[in-house]
Amino acid sequence: MDAYACREVWQEYCDEMTRLALDVTDVLAACLGLGRGSLRGFFAGDDSLMRLNRYPPCQQPHLTLGTGPHHDPASLTLLHQDDVGGLEVFTGGAWRAVRPRSDAFVVNIGDTFSALTNGRHISCLHRAVVNSSLARRSLTFFLNPQLDRPVAPPTELLAIDGRPRAYPGFTWREFLEFTQKHYRSDWRTLDAFAAWINQGRKG
Repeated sequence: MDAYACREVWQEYCDEMTRLALDVTDVLAACLGLGRGSLRGFFAGDDSLMRLNRYPPCQQPHLTLGTGPHHDPASLTLLHQDDVGGLEVFTGGAWRAVRPRSDAFVVNIGDTFSALTNGRHISCLHRAVVNSSLARRSLTFFLNPQLDRPVAPPTELLAIDGRPRAYPGFTWREFLEFTQKHYRSDWRTLDAFAAWINQGRKG
């Protein structure tokens, strides 16, 4: 397959992932008591991206991780694993493996979506472990808003929620640059970012 044809295939894949991710936002909005489609406008002109990950085998997998424990800064993550597996989520006080399925995607809620929903939908803490004999590959799609889109809960949600804003306002660009220049993503990224904003974006 030449480069042009390959680009066309990946573009079509990303378009389909965008449609699927937006359908997921409809379900998550309904869970909050919002109307279907009420969160779609936030992602108009999205700045989403796709990444192909490869984790080489490691003869001593207990000594390393493919990716350390973290929350995704993005809004939603749609992940397709190969049959090697390696994704683990932290739930019930323990790390639990997510069994690979060729006919399914793993959907993670990220920090930006958590801020958008005023902390009602919580980011998923996860990591990737390596295999002692096999390389692992995963195809990851990250749904993001436009870079300069303000991230703030909808007024309707705040009225339903009855709670004050959980996080200060910010843009996706600010949060992305924070994780690239100031803070490596882990399980405290959103709180560290909020503290950084409240301190006047210093350091």
